Amino acid sequence: MKKTFLIIFFAGLLVSTAGCKKDLLDQSNPNTLTTDQFWRTEADAQKGVNAIYHMFYQNGGFNRWIYFRLDLTSDEGFSKSPWVELADWTRFQYVNYNFWEGNVNTYRDFYKAIFRCNQVLENVPNIQFDQTRKTQLIAQAKFLRGFYYYYAAVLWENFPIVTTTQRPEDMPKQSTLAEVWALVEKDLTEASSGLPEQWTGNDLGRATKGAAQAMLGRALMQQKKWAQAKTALDYLVTGTGRNFYDLVNYQDNFRAENENNKESVFEIQFSDVNKNAEGDNPNSNMGSNRSQFFAPRSIGWSDGQARNWIVAEFKKEKTTDGQIDPRLQHTLFYPGSETDFGVKTYGRSWQWDADEAWFKKYSRDYMRSNEDYFNQINNRVIRYADVLLMYAEVQNELGQTADAYTYVNRVRARAKMAPLATAYPAIGNDQALFRERLKTERLLELCGESVRWADLKRWGDLDTQAGVNRVAERDPDFRNFVVGKSIRLPLPQIEVENNTNLRQNPGY
Repeated sequence: MKKTFLIIFFAGLLVSTAGCKKDLLDQSNPNTLTTDQFWRTEADAQKGVNAIYHMFYQNGGFNRWIYFRLDLTSDEGFSKSPWVELADWTRFQYVNYNFWEGNVNTYRDFYKAIFRCNQVLENVPNIQFDQTRKTQLIAQAKFLRGFYYYYAAVLWENFPIVTTTQRPEDMPKQSTLAEVWALVEKDLTEASSGLPEQWTGNDLGRATKGAAQAMLGRALMQQKKWAQAKTALDYLVTGTGRNFYDLVNYQDNFRAENENNKESVFEIQFSDVNKNAEGDNPNSNMGSNRSQFFAPRSIGWSDGQARNWIVAEFKKEKTTDGQIDPRLQHTLFYPGSETDFGVKTYGRSWQWDADEAWFKKYSRDYMRSNEDYFNQINNRVIRYADVLLMYAEVQNELGQTADAYTYVNRVRARAKMAPLATAYPAIGNDQALFRERLKTERLLELCGESVRWADLKRWGDLDTQAGVNRVAERDPDFRNFVVGKSIRLPLPQIEVENNTNLRQNPGY
């Protein structure tokens, strides 16, 4: 059952009205409370934090369009959508910087989420109630602000920083990528100190200390701050946090059953209880649209699909009992998938094009024959397997390659793959060879989980023309990639034109 914190109550937005002399007709409307009338009780504080979580259900973010930016723009996916402009934004062909679905909607929803975080951080400290509870609510707001700024850094890089409640006439100053990362580090560090190690009951699914440490580790890794990243991840791998996390059955990470399990470090709580449009009302959609847009032909809109080269990568190495890597069955639909694993896609068979593959994770093929806009499967934004592979990466970058094998092997063992040293003895303790193999290990474990774009950036694979050319060999869309420009999205042009403090991103 989805947790009750998904039932969001909204604060009346912050427009103060000029008052008249009090009389019987001059009464407060509980549905349109002003700022002064609202932020007064613990219940108000809780509603304010819930409103931040509710941003996960808006189209610009994890409800829909973020997957086009993180999965399809990477070498894992692409689009053949008949909506040409939509497809162009997955292949670095940005003509209209104000394209709603490719840029502006996500940019806007990120700032809406940040606005709600800032509301909580400004107002909740002034409300009198239990200090422990207050600390936890403030910490959640800091986590979520750091969360959104992390993805802003990955996508736009020079994303204007706003840490106070804004007015329409405000013009945020230009921010550098380094400044954005600094805020992410600060917010996540402070969040970690105030978040509980685990939630229970109706609060299960909220941000925890482990989630903050994992996000902090991600942010530090993107900056190649390897030692600091290891310290952040120590909590989950060798510290007290390791008692709360472990690996579970692989397929359970992508189904509606067994959600918020031991492998989940942070996941978005989707639900199909409200089959309505997205919005800011109590009955708005709280499901995911991802599978509707990524489903195979005749199942959904089919605007995004996976690259077929990934299938071949899965088949290069057999399990210890001579079988195909079982993760492939739960990762992709592809020609021959029914033959390989004996499972029909959405309960039916059909002819696939030879070069096709489709993302399977978070699909509902095991429970229904089509998709819609109300997918109830939680998105596991951070899994413990990802944490283990990140930990191996930081160890390798710190020259501790021999120690890094342990954590890769834990992930491989679940898939019945031989220990890394047995399968690839030539790697030895060679840092560069280990790094290259780890790129493949992350692909096989995490394909379609919205981490690949950040991985490519962190590895420096997109920093030189030679590197981009190698990526383009498996994803032809990267032939359009311009080094020094395409590494980041353009800022919406309307924002640049309306704010004299902003400059468009380099190259645009």
